[in-house]
Order: sequence, then C-alpha cells, then structure tokens
Amino acid sequence: MKKIALPLLLVVQALNTAYAQEQAAPAADKVMPKVEVKGSMATEVRRNDTATKIVVTQEEILKNGDTSIGEVLKRLPGVTMDGVQGRGGNIRMRGLGSGYTSIMLNGEPAPPGFSLDSLTPDMIERIEVMRAATAEYSTQAIAGGINIVLKKAITTAQTEIKTGIQSDNGQPGVSVNLQMSDRKGPWSYSIGGGFLHGDFERPSRSITEASGSRPLLLNGETNSQGWFRNFNIAPRVNYAIKPGDVITSQTFLAVNRFKGSNTERVRTIFGDDPMFSSLDQNIRSDAEMFRTDLSWAHPLADGAKIDMKAGLNYNHRNVEAPNHQSGKEFDRNRTVTSGATDKGFTTTGKYSSPLIPGHALATGWDIGYSKRDEDRIQRETYFRAPVGSDLSKLAQNLDEVFSADVTRVAAYAQDEWNVTDRWSVYFGLRWEGVNIKSTGSDYGSIDSNSSVLSPLFQTLYKLGEKKKDQVRFGLTRTYKAPGVGDLIPRRFTANNNTSTTPDFMGNPELKPELAWGLDLAYEHFLGEGGGLLTASTYARRIEDITRRRVDFIDNAWVSRPVNAGTANTYGIELEAKLPLRSLMKEAPAVEMRANLTRSWSKLDTVPGPNNRLDQQVPISGTVGADWKLDTMPLTLGGSFSYQGGGEVRISDKQYAYSVPKRALDVYGLWKFTPKTQLRLSASNTLHQDNLNQSIYVDAGGRRSDTTITPTSVLFRAMLEMKL
Repeated sequence: MKKIALPLLLVVQALNTAYAQEQAAPAADKVMPKVEVKGSMATEVRRNDTATKIVVTQEEILKNGDTSIGEVLKRLPGVTMDGVQGRGGNIRMRGLGSGYTSIMLNGEPAPPGFSLDSLTPDMIERIEVMRAATAEYSTQAIAGGINIVLKKAITTAQTEIKTGIQSDNGQPGVSVNLQMSDRKGPWSYSIGGGFLHGDFERPSRSITEASGSRPLLLNGETNSQGWFRNFNIAPRVNYAIKPGDVITSQTFLAVNRFKGSNTERVRTIFGDDPMFSSLDQNIRSDAEMFRTDLSWAHPLADGAKIDMKAGLNYNHRNVEAPNHQSGKEFDRNRTVTSGATDKGFTTTGKYSSPLIPGHALATGWDIGYSKRDEDRIQRETYFRAPVGSDLSKLAQNLDEVFSADVTRVAAYAQDEWNVTDRWSVYFGLRWEGVNIKSTGSDYGSIDSNSSVLSPLFQTLYKLGEKKKDQVRFGLTRTYKAPGVGDLIPRRFTANNNTSTTPDFMGNPELKPELAWGLDLAYEHFLGEGGGLLTASTYARRIEDITRRRVDFIDNAWVSRPVNAGTANTYGIELEAKLPLRSLMKEAPAVEMRANLTRSWSKLDTVPGPNNRLDQQVPISGTVGADWKLDTMPLTLGGSFSYQGGGEVRISDKQYAYSVPKRALDVYGLWKFTPKTQLRLSASNTLHQDNLNQSIYVDAGGRRSDTTITPTSVLFRAMLEMKL
C-alpha cells in the first residue's frame, strides 16, 4: 500500500491547493445554484421506443470509476457475471449461462477473439440492453442482447486526460486514458485510448472428497501471481459531404500482455495419492486485436436513407506454458505452446423509408466471414515413473493443428408503425444462417449448418391522459448456434483425470438450440428527473438445449456438449429509479435505484429437484444511490449487488454448487474546478470468499471438488482533467 499511498497523497495535496485558490475567488463566483434535472434523454428513448431497450449513458458508465466494462454491466437490471467477484467473467442476462446473450459492438456481433476487457469505459458512448430481439440485430439472443456503442459524437474541440492508481490485494496498478476530438469544416475526428498495468496475487484452496468403495480426502493450496498490461486506441474520422450525408472511418486496436506463474500443492489426508500432487507453471500470453470499418450514411429522395458499412478484423494470440509436475510415483516436464489467429470481414446495410405515413420501413443485410487457424504443440519428458514403466512411451508429444471457417449470412425486414399517438407496433422478420467448416490434424472434416427464420413482434401502448403509464408485449423466435469450440472433437487433457476434473472435447453432432419467447412489461414514468418504476415478466421454451455431460470414454473421464431435450425458463424483473426531487422539490439531490430479477427453469430430461438450466442464476439484484451535495462540489454513491447460487442438477449423475455472491462498491467525486476532478472508489469492499463445487455420484460413491477463492478490495484514485 505504500507504493499507492505516496502518489495519492501528492495528488490530493496538489488538488487541495488548486481548490483553495479557487475558493479565494470573489464571492459571486462561489455561488452554486441548485440545478434541477428536467428529464433524462436515455429515459425518453426508452419510453418512446417500441422495442424494449435500456440505454445506459456515458455519465452512468463512468460514475463509479470502473476500469472494465464488466464492472459496469453487473449493476444493470437482469445482468450478471460469472467467475470470481471483482475479476470479470462472461456476461449473462436473465440468469442464463454464457452464449445465450448476444454481445455486439456498434450493432454487429463481436468478432472472434474479442474480449470486453480490451475496452475501457471512457471509450464507450452508451450501452444498449435489449430484452427482446429485433430483426436489425442478430437473433442469436435467446436471453437478450447487449450492444456496446463506441464514442461517435464530436461537437467541440476537447482533450481529456485521466490518470489513476489502484491497489488490489496490496498489488499496485496504474492507468492512463486520453480522449481528443476536434472539428474543422466538413472534417471531424476523435481519438480515444488507454493503458492499464496491474500486478496481481490470487491464492485459493481446494478440497477433494470421495465416499463409497474408495474414500478419499485431499487438500490443495494454489497461488497465482504476475502482471498484465493492456493498451488500446480507437481513432474515428468523419467527413460530412452535406447534412445527413456522412462517411465515417472507425478503428480499434488493442494489445494485451500477460505474464504469471501458478503453484499448486496437494496433500493427501487419506486415500490414494493423485498422479501429480505438485505443479509449478509459468504462463506468458501475447494478444493483439485489430478492427476497422468504413461506413456511409446517405440520404435519398422522399426522406429515404441508406446506411452501409464494411469492416475487417484480425485477432492473434500466442501462449507459452511450461510446467513441472511431480507426485509420489511420477515426475515430468510438460511444455505447451499454442497460437490462434482469427481474421475476417463483415458487411452490413440498411435501407429505410418513410414511404407510408406513420411507418418506419427498413430492410437490410448482415454478412460476416471469419477464419481461425490454431495450433497446440505439447512436449513431455518423464524423469520418474513406477518400476517397469517405459519413460519414452509415457510421454505424450502432440502436434494439434486445426482450421475453421465460419460464414454468417442474414437478411431482414422490419416496420415500426405508429397506429395512434398511444399505440405503436413493431413487426420484424429475419433469416440468419451459420456455416462452420473445420479440418484438423487429429480429426476428420466437419461441415455444420444451422439457420432459423425468426418472426418478431413487439407492441407498446401508453395509458392515461399524461401517458406516464405504458405496457409492452413481445413475441420472438431466437436461437443459439453451436460455437467452433463446442463442435471440434479435440481433447484437452486434465492434469489429474477424474469424474470431477475430466478432459474436455467438442461434439460435431451438436444441433442449434431454438427458442420461442414471450415478454410482457408495465412501466410507470415519474415525470421530471427521469424516475421510473417497471415490472416485467418473460418466458422462453428452448428446444435441443445444450449441456456438458461427463462420460467414461477410452479409459478416461471426458466432458462433452450434448443436446439434452427441452427446457422451459421464465422469470420476473423489477426496476426502480427514483430521484427524490421528483417527489419533493426541496429534497436532497439523491437518486436511488434498485432492480431485482427472479428466474426459474426446468429441463425435461433431468430428474429434479434443482434440474434448472446449468449456470442459471436464480435471483439477482442491485440497490444503489447517488447523492450530489448542494453545499460543496462533492458526489457520493454506492451500490450493493447480490447474485444467488445454490445447487444445480446437470444430469442424473452430475451436480454443481456455487455460493451466493455479494458485492458492495462505493465512490466519491470531488470537483476542484469545472475541468478538474478527483474520483475515489472502492470495489468489492465485502471481499467475500468465492466457492464453487463440482459433484459426481454413481454406484461407486460420491466425489466432489470444492474450490475456495478469497477476494480482495480494489481501491482506485482517478484524476480527471479537461484541457
């Protein structure tokens, strides 16, 4: 903490001096009038859009001082993150596991290899959360979709610099973010970029238990430590040929570097020793991502408009992981090097026309192609093995090479019809097909096709004379195509192969999951200040649901994805945003917010109880408040998030358990001058231990693996200056 404390004290001292100088100004300059917010643009967009959508503005994105998009998303209604608290993870909506939520970047499906960690919140203009699919965007969105829109608006010349320091479990970190924009005649540009460096140390412990014919108890201690560096830059250039006729070039480049080490020690309390009880591993990972696109918005006669975009993307990753493993009878070195390259292109287009009064007609296309080349080279040397073993034959030296081509083609038509000033209707029809072809050195060729025709319907009706109350209804057809990794039958071997730590491989026979969905919502808007109260419910019937099943194949335990019948899932969502001044004009400038999601599901091929969808979060919610003081330039805020856990029955023999997660984040923002402010924040202040358990039960007994991971508080200080 000393590395963090000294720079922080110097920053605070300098800013206090600046603030003291400002306070010495004439009294007339110090008067701080009470500011009343006359509404929220994001709330109005949400209120009037026929398709249900939550819009998160840049102000909301930045208020907590987060350095990753995952930290922002976890506070949104119905959105949760898997993984350990405070360390990111896969995004889920409505409790459903990863893959059921469509993640888009500027309205297009995120390219292969894309990671949300490569984006900093300062680069984001807004986040759109879509609870029901629309034809314009991908219908691979059974749970819904999240569209991350990079900064576009360029109004005035501006330069903004943010420098920060942080401490995670006593390990230091530093970040720098830069935003620049300017306009000259028909030309305008913006450049956003950021750099983040952090050290980490993450211990955990494990318990392995088995009962039955071969009782067992193992205790393990693991520690990971190292550093990471992330750099990104996003330049954007606009050329306005004439009003409404604009050509735009936008590029995004991210470079990530990681270096760490893992140590693991397993102690046998009773029972058989594992094959390897000691692991010492070094990991180095280098990754680069590049994406660029050129778009043209061109007005046509009679109010029609055409938008076209073409883009290229490239992603490359190299990983080196040498390690040494030893046990009571075995001792070996294993070195694994792997590399993967994704490259491809996308093209989208949309023609819209107000040809019929009261209608917003649009048709379009969405085409994408990507090629992945990947290799995994494994070399082993055994130094010790049971008497009589041939050390040279024990070694598994593997050269695994594969390639995959993914082609996605979609076409759509949609119409938003304002039937009356109270009633609007949305109709959409989208056809989307995905073809995956793959060949590998250790498996035959794969040619997988999936497609779906998705009719979509949404409607909005406003009640009462003041139109503060409204109801929504939606009917959608969505799907989830199997990914490349789930189709390819390559085997990834575990260090100690057991029923709870199996090998992993894909299944080329997988079929896509198809779903019908219903959405119903009631919304009440409080008027000035952007307050609202909403209650919604949803239901999905998912056919050919995919689950990972563990079987004993070729003398080893193997986990494979399989189609496992039909699942029904449904739930309720409640949300409230309540500025106190919308109720009492003399109240403090406090905005309270809360959301709650309760989800249920049932899989017809798995016996109960707890036969809900794997990884589904049964309940989640967030309560928070922001207080802008009238007497001083200070804003305080915080939020408490809860994510339920519990036991899930995955199959007739498999179970999983996760502990409920609780997180409390707080922040403070002090404005020293209109252009200089200091933001202090603390995330995961409860630093609750994370616990996950994998269980397998058969005629031979019960076996469980439990992992307990301590978490830590992440402190940040960010100095923000506009020049």
